Amino acid sequence: MHLAEKLGCTARAALGKKVTIGSWPDMSLIAARRHRDGMRCSSPESSLTFREVALDWLKHHVIPVQVPPHVSRQISHLERLVYPAIGDVPLRQITSATVLQLIREIEAHGNYATAHQVINIIGQVLRYGIAQKQADHDITAELRGAMVPVPDKHFSSIQNPDVLGGLMRAITTLSSRTVRCAFQLEAYTFVRPGELRLAEWSEIDFEKKEWRIPPEKMKRRRLHIVPLSRQALTVLREMYAATGKLQYVFTEMRNHTRPMSNMTMLAALRRLGFEQSEMTVHGFRSIASTVLNEAGWPVDAIERQLSHVEKNTVRAAYNYAQFLNIRIPMMQWYADYLDALRDGTELPHRPEIPTL
Repeated sequence: MHLAEKLGCTARAALGKKVTIGSWPDMSLIAARRHRDGMRCSSPESSLTFREVALDWLKHHVIPVQVPPHVSRQISHLERLVYPAIGDVPLRQITSATVLQLIREIEAHGNYATAHQVINIIGQVLRYGIAQKQADHDITAELRGAMVPVPDKHFSSIQNPDVLGGLMRAITTLSSRTVRCAFQLEAYTFVRPGELRLAEWSEIDFEKKEWRIPPEKMKRRRLHIVPLSRQALTVLREMYAATGKLQYVFTEMRNHTRPMSNMTMLAALRRLGFEQSEMTVHGFRSIASTVLNEAGWPVDAIERQLSHVEKNTVRAAYNYAQFLNIRIPMMQWYADYLDALRDGTELPHRPEIPTL
């Protein structure tokens, strides 16, 4: 029996014709499969599987340049949603109908944002495959118009100053020093929650009164300087007494070598009586943006302090310290504002803004 026949139509389909690669039992079935796979790879109609190309794409285009949370999210989407559907399908055999069916299944659960993230991942893998001569075109391009649009999403945040003052008072009642201090530092600095959780003592400079978050932790991979107000420094000194000899400023309760869980602060908010529709940890950022803009602080300084993306990538590359002469007094004024709301005292006057 010729082994091409024993291996079935796969060898014939891969090669476009029937080929004799040896006789059984002179050549083992395993050796024949290896030989067949080698011929398949040399065929212009063949390609690696989606999983194989995706792993290579992750290794060279995602892991080296993206922050860990983003990498984890990409891998999770691939393993949970994409691989079960098309992971073992050769890249050239993936059809738009197959991908659309996968997207429809995600949309059926109301996960429209996830559906868009998944099709973006598939498209990036396909384009990587094209560059590696493993695919011919990006079939996701023709599916964009067929997808359910993502509804506008805004992180819930408190807009009423009286309620915000109540939240600041409620935070002081938290029994856990770690959670209380984490909330206070988040309120005073309004960094992204992930940046707060992963804060390390090596990034804090008490003398310069600043927190330098390294590029590898930032969403867009650029250094971010956070001027520290008197209040923020007080919070950090309190935490230093507890975790100053450790790596992370805020650690897990049972394992001090690990940073605080991303659910810890959210759960505390709920215990304080603030529902998902009313306030999120990320909401401290939009609160700061609203208050600072309404107070008349320069928009460019506010956006830079929020570490929003600089549209001009050349400017972004070297302007990481831009507007520090404004951001330093701005951060102190904002901390004073939050304390005044908490204590029910007179709100601070905005100081004269330094020239740009």
